[in-house]
Amino acid sequence: MYITIDETDRRPFYRQVVDEIKSLIARGELLEGSSLPPVRQVASDLGVNLNTIAFAYRKLQQEGLIKIKHGSGAIVTSRVLGEKSNEHLRAQLSTALTHLVLAGLKRSEIKTLVDGELDRLLKN
Repeated sequence: MYITIDETDRRPFYRQVVDEIKSLIARGELLEGSSLPPVRQVASDLGVNLNTIAFAYRKLQQEGLIKIKHGSGAIVTSRVLGEKSNEHLRAQLSTALTHLVLAGLKRSEIKTLVDGELDRLLKN
């Protein structure tokens, strides 16, 4: 598993870790049953606090993507987020699109970005 932290990113480190792992799961690079590296190893590799990675893992467990077994690590349990309504997902998409519009991107540029991300995520 290869993830990175961008110190210039406005998102908290734990959110970056959560989003990176979600992306790996969505792209099929982390399959159901795959073990995640130990919290200590990820924290050391990324140069962040151990609690940051533990918090990220707990968030992923709350969303139904991994199962944490204390003493034996975390395992990917699903490729589907637990119980998020279409309205909630639509609101998240709307927020992301709003940011792109406010950044001054044109419709064609936004469509190109969205298509590129979908291609990257659904390359299977």
